[in-house]
Order: sequence, then C-alpha cells, then structure tokens
Amino acid sequence: MFTLAQARHLIATLRPRVDELIRLRADLAELRVDLADHGASPLGGLAEVKGLEARLHALVEELHSHDIQVKGIAPVLLDFPGERDGRPVLWCWLEGDTDVRWYHRVECGFAGRRPV
Repeated sequence: MFTLAQARHLIATLRPRVDELIRLRADLAELRVDLADHGASPLGGLAEVKGLEARLHALVEELHSHDIQVKGIAPVLLDFPGERDGRPVLWCWLEGDTDVRWYHRVECGFAGRRPV
C-alpha cells in the first residue's frame, strides 16, 4: 500500500526508467514498421527487435518489483495501490502527467478517475 506521498516519490524516482520505456516503445514501433515495409531499418534488424523487446520487458518487471501495477505501455499507465478515506484506491499516473494527480476506486477502473 502506498500513501499519495510515497506514490509521488516513487514515480519521481523511477521517472528515468519510465522515460526509457517510452523511448524503447517508440524505437520498437519504428523498427517494426521499417522492417515490415522495407525489410531494413536504420535502427537495425530482428536482433535489435528482440533486444528492445527484452529491455522493455525488463523495465516493466522492474516497475512490478516495486508493487506498481502497469496497466498499459502505450500510453504508459501506472497504478499504485493505496487507501483514501478508508477505501482501497489506486493512485494513478498517466504518461504526460507531471505528478500523481489522480486516483480511482479499485472497482471503478480508469473511467472512475478523480483528481486528488
């Protein structure tokens, strides 16, 4: 369980990893399109695809190791289990957010997001 302050601190601490995940995701998408369309890419070939996939998977696992729920990678959507007013909630961070500024009840999902 995370307090809001802990979730905010953790996202700030892990931000370089999240930024790396975003870069890898973009490189992987570009590489796959280039290979599918032209059979070649300035970013490499099949070995580079496998390497990017492995690194992306390792970053997701690293986030999981901190008890962060990775709900998506395109865009990156992270949930931090916590409690608000005696109810279980998920503190929610979406790619593009500068801080953890949203939460939602566990049973409501993303559609139930509210500002902190």
